[in-house]
Amino acid sequence: MTPIAGLFEAHLTVSSLDRAVAFYGEVLGLQLALRLPGRGAAFYWIGGHGQSMLGLWETGTAPIRMSLHVAFQVTLAALLGAPAELESAGITPLDFDSNPATEPVVLAWMPAAAVYFKDPDGNLLEYLAMLDEPARPELGVVPWHRWNTR
Repeated sequence: MTPIAGLFEAHLTVSSLDRAVAFYGEVLGLQLALRLPGRGAAFYWIGGHGQSMLGLWETGTAPIRMSLHVAFQVTLAALLGAPAELESAGITPLDFDSNPATEPVVLAWMPAAAVYFKDPDGNLLEYLAMLDEPARPELGVVPWHRWNTR
């Protein structure tokens, strides 16, 4: 089998492409790669041209919707500032259980620090930074301050 080196693209459904383009481009600052209004789709580069891609597909206002999940890799420094940055943009940062949060959580089995938030369509987005420390799966998911005081 061909070895898989990474994930190149992910796709989310959105109810309004215009609203999603404003959120992902203007609020999150992703670089628009291509917009196809006739197909109700937009594609964004993540990490620069050709590195990784996020596709958005307009589904309209149908009453049945799916909520999907995508995690974006960020630096630890950026992650630590993300809760305040999201708040200032009017976005509620969330913990692992979808409760409002003021700090990242640590997924101790990896270990990685993460902050969650939702896009305008309710898709769960995540900023994630791998930690250069030994995994501690017995801790489960813990707040950042608890991870740092163990």
